[in-house]
Amino acid sequence: MRFVYKAVLISAICLFSLSSCTSGANKNKKDSEPVKPAGPMDTKALLAYDPKNADKKIDAVMEQLHRTRAFNGNVLVAKHGKIIYENAIGWADYLRRKELNINSQFELASVTKTFTSTAILMLMEQGKLSLNDDVKKYFPDFPYDGITIRLLLTHRSGMMNYVYFTDDLYRAEHRDQRKGLTNAQEMALIAQYKPRPFNKPDKRFLYNNSNFMVLGSIIEKVTGQSYADFVKTHIFIPAGMAHTAVYSKAVYEKIPVDVVGHDRGQWRYSVAQNFLDGPVGDKGIYSTVGDLYLYDRALRQGRLLKQATMDSAYVPRNPMLHGHFSYGYGWRIFEAPGKQVIYHTGWWHGFRHIYLRDIKDDITIVLLSNLSNGSLLKLDDLFNAAGMPIVRKSAYKGNGDTSDD
Repeated sequence: MRFVYKAVLISAICLFSLSSCTSGANKNKKDSEPVKPAGPMDTKALLAYDPKNADKKIDAVMEQLHRTRAFNGNVLVAKHGKIIYENAIGWADYLRRKELNINSQFELASVTKTFTSTAILMLMEQGKLSLNDDVKKYFPDFPYDGITIRLLLTHRSGMMNYVYFTDDLYRAEHRDQRKGLTNAQEMALIAQYKPRPFNKPDKRFLYNNSNFMVLGSIIEKVTGQSYADFVKTHIFIPAGMAHTAVYSKAVYEKIPVDVVGHDRGQWRYSVAQNFLDGPVGDKGIYSTVGDLYLYDRALRQGRLLKQATMDSAYVPRNPMLHGHFSYGYGWRIFEAPGKQVIYHTGWWHGFRHIYLRDIKDDITIVLLSNLSNGSLLKLDDLFNAAGMPIVRKSAYKGNGDTSDD
């Protein structure tokens, strides 16, 4: 009897130990996986801001940037999940004397590319595409061989820039420049005319709007939805971005926003949208500084992508430039010892922006401008006031970056 009791006791101890080990393993596994927040974004709390509590150093920097460098636009700075400064500075439409307000919608230009990459990575997570897929899988008449989704995301496709190709074509053939092209129509033009690429695929980094226009076209092909509908349903709504939309001249005769882009740093050069404002994916999203902050929070909280997927987007996929700068999947990257800032710039039809997310120290800076000048190349004082490293190509040589966006 004593033998039986001892055997039962030993079995019980083993079962308990096994259960504890299994439970511990499951707990560790669970702890290592990010937990997607339950419920919608608390946008009211996130966007709460009292101008009386504005960061005085940042306010002084922005006042000086407006006065001495003619910055005109909206700005938001947040640290550790709290807005510490926001302001609307100047004119939305100079000719009509309409002032900006904090909810003014700006054409995001190339900041749109970050949304396109997020959408592509979502479809990858859903198993609807692979980053190794060739463009010809979706567009059999695409005239270039060996271009994958991954190469498009990293600007290594070697394609020509569709903006210049299409502009030259429209002028040479005297086409109607008022009606915007759709992505499908742009892809058809490329298939028909087969413009010469710049270089072979994966030869080198070459920043190019064509890459993300093609990605926008792939999103439409894979989902059977318009780019606008897909990003609204899967990004804007989950992130609580109530003031964000895709506006294409292929859909809208007049883009329904009040903010006008002013080019060449002069108010007299107000820019009217044309046929090149039709294709989307490389541009075409209109948003506010507040909504871009909500986008940052949604990404950080794992509402849009898994953490591993997001981490892969922030890996430098090109050789480092000046030892600090590279490009991942739809994001520019700045790295320094113990620091990583993920950002994107934008420059299109009188709009010029920079959107920065300090991943390590949780700082977000959003600057949206509708007077295209050099003011955003003079942000060292702002970076210092916000506690963010100086993010500017050639910053250590004193030269600004004016590369294409």
